[in-house]
Amino acid sequence: ARRVRKVFGGGMRQAGFLAAAGVYALQNNFERLAMDHEHARQIATCLAGKDYIQQLLPVETNIIIFELKPGLSAPQLVARLKEHGILTYAIAPDRVRLVLHLDITPQMVDRTIEIFSKL
Repeated sequence: ARRVRKVFGGGMRQAGFLAAAGVYALQNNFERLAMDHEHARQIATCLAGKDYIQQLLPVETNIIIFELKPGLSAPQLVARLKEHGILTYAIAPDRVRLVLHLDITPQMVDRTIEIFSKL
């Protein structure tokens, strides 16, 4: 805990500012979270039918995690998606994580589905 406090500048004795961010999110963005979950399900539905997907973990939130079949590595896919403006993260050599958030629009979701469909 001391090391983490030092990373934040050493003066983090009260966590009220961090708690305030959480309270704001709950008061102003809670209903919006359901839309993020729906967007994640839409993208997951697209991914479920792709021949380069080995396994798609159940999507219950705004996080999508999937495993790739041999022949395409996670870093390769992450790089290809980045060329199209889609930011993902390779969490393992064969696993990719995609997280949706309140700044993701329905048009962005449609574009993401379109890009995944063309791979």
